[in-house]
Amino acid sequence: MSAVIDLIDLVRLRVDIYHNARVCGDWRLVQHSDGEACFHLSTQGGFILDVPSHGNWLVDEGDLVIFPKELPHTMVPVDSFCGSQRHLPISDAQHIPGTSMLCGRVTFLHSSSQQLLNALPAVFVIRMSDDTPWLLRLNEMLLEESLASSNQANAILNRLTELLMSYALRHFVEHESRSSGVLALYSHRHISRAIKAIHDQPAEIWSLAALASIANMSRTRFAQTFRRVSGWTPMRYLAWWRMQLAWSLLHSGKHVANVADEVGYKSEAAFSRAFRKHFATSAGVVRRSGHGVTMD
Repeated sequence: MSAVIDLIDLVRLRVDIYHNARVCGDWRLVQHSDGEACFHLSTQGGFILDVPSHGNWLVDEGDLVIFPKELPHTMVPVDSFCGSQRHLPISDAQHIPGTSMLCGRVTFLHSSSQQLLNALPAVFVIRMSDDTPWLLRLNEMLLEESLASSNQANAILNRLTELLMSYALRHFVEHESRSSGVLALYSHRHISRAIKAIHDQPAEIWSLAALASIANMSRTRFAQTFRRVSGWTPMRYLAWWRMQLAWSLLHSGKHVANVADEVGYKSEAAFSRAFRKHFATSAGVVRRSGHGVTMD
């Protein structure tokens, strides 16, 4: 499993679908900013996306548009159609000219999601192509479920779209040069090896020399490259990852002392101090509440 999959697994995303229909007629969809992550998947047909101050895109069938934090944007059909705007169930409108579109909001249930979201561009489009076979397969499955009339289809669609977002985030980090911040470390040819080692053994007493050796770099070059790519030091990333993992373990109900040991702290007291400094709340509160906290 790659380092970016470790992060995606940690952030625990959830999707709520708010639109899954065929838009027909002379349609125009205007979306306002609400600050949440969202996506639009064109399951059949295409549309033109306009995002003020960011540009416009021709979105073809099967393409996926992602907003890490939703911005005001407008979607219109590629071709002009007559008649008033209508939103029809996909199962009832297969032969009516229009665009079938599946849209959802994405909620991240872990504080580490902020590092992920902050490192992504304001909006990006993943194209369905030979390089994204997962997008073709998931689009076909989503369309099949959308055509189903059973009530269970909604639950299945939610799970499939969560898988869609997980694949999309991994694809962007591993294949797009626009990754920045922490995400850029995950796609770096050498440093990603050290990142993966930290993820696999968070309790290890890591030294700069040991991490540099795993990355097959000198200590100086490793430290300089790490900071240039992410703006962080290796030890800062190590401390950050340990805290994110600790939050997840506490949230699952593990005892504070056990979590402290799993993330490399020799005493519960030292761990508790570090946790409070990082999250501005106590480890006990996170364990008892099961709710998210704001990242420092």
